[in-house]
Amino acid sequence: MITTSPCNLCPRMCGADRRSTVGRCGAGREVQVSHIMLHHWEEPPISGTDKSRGSGTIFFTHCPLGCAYCQNGKISRRDSLGQGYTTEMLVDAMLKLQAGGAYNINFVSPTQYTLQIKEAVALAKSRGLTLPIVWNTGGYERPEVIRSLGSTVDVFLTDFKYADSSLAKQYSAAPDYPDFSEAALKAMHEITGKYEIGDDGIMSRGVIVRHLVLPSHRDDSIAVLGRIAEAVPPEEVLLSLMAQYTPEFLPTPADPDPYLKIRRKVTSYEYEKVVSEAARLGFDGFSQERSSATKRFTPDF
Repeated sequence: MITTSPCNLCPRMCGADRRSTVGRCGAGREVQVSHIMLHHWEEPPISGTDKSRGSGTIFFTHCPLGCAYCQNGKISRRDSLGQGYTTEMLVDAMLKLQAGGAYNINFVSPTQYTLQIKEAVALAKSRGLTLPIVWNTGGYERPEVIRSLGSTVDVFLTDFKYADSSLAKQYSAAPDYPDFSEAALKAMHEITGKYEIGDDGIMSRGVIVRHLVLPSHRDDSIAVLGRIAEAVPPEEVLLSLMAQYTPEFLPTPADPDPYLKIRRKVTSYEYEKVVSEAARLGFDGFSQERSSATKRFTPDF
């Protein structure tokens, strides 16, 4: 059984009784929301091209991971603060986003609030919500939890950050990340099948796999692509290769500095090597200009 008391929603399975305390991620009984907006900076099948519309995004506070370079660190850390939301408030927010022209409802870092989100989505649908539901996750998911979302989620927008468990441990304190990410990806694909995009260019069903290329680690990025291609048919998912990494969010350097290798931006050579491998493996999807590696593209929460 999937529960919050003891909490077993993410692979850390911290066992916290969230009725009276918080889990390892910082989430307690109440859903915490940082920001709700029409978001224009996701992949084209999610945000669309009409700037008067966009992805109806709900940013949740806290995260099962703890990536050293997280650009959303202000809202993802254990001690981050958000606004408390009841189920009714989440329902109202979704319906308001739909009325405002959102293409979908996009839950960002939702894992720690899985049970509340499932309840809210079911209630919102009973009250007229018809938009696709997007599960926007860092990829650190239990496949059992993903399978429980079969009647809730239409589109999975998931990261696959590392193939090497030592890198996952060093940068995200999660050495089991590669195996859980792969298992979760398989479960996502089982739910959605091959991606579907409507005449309006918006994805109605399917999986987009994101990978952020890190400096000094292009070999791991290439290994990630191999694991994705083994887990799911490359022609049935979309791949989003990101060059937007910036070291500005790293902790202050220590001595010795555990993040020395990633205290710079990705080079064109590194990024293009990964893009070439994606093409060789038969992926379709999206790549970024390296000019995206700036804080300008990072929301200030």
